[in-house]
Amino acid sequence: MAVRKLIEQPNPILKAKNKFIQDFSLTKLKKLIKDLSETVKKEKLVGIAAPQIGENYMVFVTYPKRTRYRNFGREDLLRVFINPKFKYLSKEKVIIYEGCGSVRENKGHRFGPVMRSKEVEVEAFNEKGKKFSLRADGILARIMQHEMDHLQGIEFLERMDRKAKLVSETYYKKRIRNSKKQKAASKINILRYKRINVVVEAVPVAY
Repeated sequence: MAVRKLIEQPNPILKAKNKFIQDFSLTKLKKLIKDLSETVKKEKLVGIAAPQIGENYMVFVTYPKRTRYRNFGREDLLRVFINPKFKYLSKEKVIIYEGCGSVRENKGHRFGPVMRSKEVEVEAFNEKGKKFSLRADGILARIMQHEMDHLQGIEFLERMDRKAKLVSETYYKKRIRNSKKQKAASKINILRYKRINVVVEAVPVAY
């Protein structure tokens, strides 16, 4: 269990089909979750999907933690999403500048404006195989949509308007990160977690 090196585009692993998890007791799954958790913290990211560390499975984690430079109004604990699916995507959309650990240039991250649903609800299984749903807005809704895209082989660059341009990490930090629009769109006002009681049968699969 360790911090893993991030896979960067255009590596084909990021475009490969990702497998659903069918056996929640597998040691390999536990290791994958641990590696994702350690990597997202070490890289100071807000989310990361399994293909970004070279594992093509339907798993991602979110970690919108407040820092000296990030203020989302409220933060959330690290959450694990296994076999996730959308249950709700609001028609109202907002633009937030996004970056990605898999999109770098000269060792620096690149950022770009992406329009997505303001509020979403995702249903998934946690690391214990328990089903849950999470409804949120702000940066958490944004992270879930971004990571769900990774599981479909989609990079945020593909979501940008054709006329939009990427900006450097330096420009983003100086001009955009603390702008009123970015902070307002990123603020988490809604965060509803709900457990869903279901019986999950372990089905052995070949890894």
